[in-house]
Amino acid sequence: MPKVKIPRKSTIVDMTAMCDVAFLLLTFFILATKQKPPEVLSVKTPTSVSSKAAPDKSILITLTKEGKVFLMLGDETKKAAIIDDFNTTRGLQLTGAQLAKLKKAEYIGLPVNQLKSALDAPQEIPASLMAGIPTDSTNNELSFWMRSVTNAYKGEDQRLLQDMILVKGDGDALYPIFKSVKEALKANEIFKFRIVTEGEQVPAGSELYKTGKEDKK
Repeated sequence: MPKVKIPRKSTIVDMTAMCDVAFLLLTFFILATKQKPPEVLSVKTPTSVSSKAAPDKSILITLTKEGKVFLMLGDETKKAAIIDDFNTTRGLQLTGAQLAKLKKAEYIGLPVNQLKSALDAPQEIPASLMAGIPTDSTNNELSFWMRSVTNAYKGEDQRLLQDMILVKGDGDALYPIFKSVKEALKANEIFKFRIVTEGEQVPAGSELYKTGKEDKK
């Protein structure tokens, strides 16, 4: 008897639908991915062997080598409350439009007496032209900002707030500026904070290196 020939079917698979799904997923992840917060100014931080990651939502205090101090309120859930409290406690009497603009600002780097004029300006002042938040002994405005921060977090676990506070200073920044920042935090009973540094390898032969070796055994 003759053999029955089975008709051959095409092995070509239409991947059009799969490609569409792949590109849709790629587009979703690109749009949904949280971007790294912008840097206020380029600062070269000291190095350290610490590998502890900084939290995504952080209150970042930046010190430049020129001695300027900037504040970034990274926790968007509290940012509006902090700014509203600062406006009230300092009696700034900012308008609704000025408050809305300040709440959208990526960072704060001006003295109180320059805030209104800057918020009314048609264009945003670049950080390089800002005077920074005053931190001298006679007018430490950073302490007022940190007071509004603690007011916004009142009633919550203060240890979580301390973990969120980061100080990022240029390696060439003078110590008196860093001391003024510490005084601003201390005035608001914030005694612990994190210092942002550039990571480096643990020096071979050091005590920390030996401890790490022993922990791996």
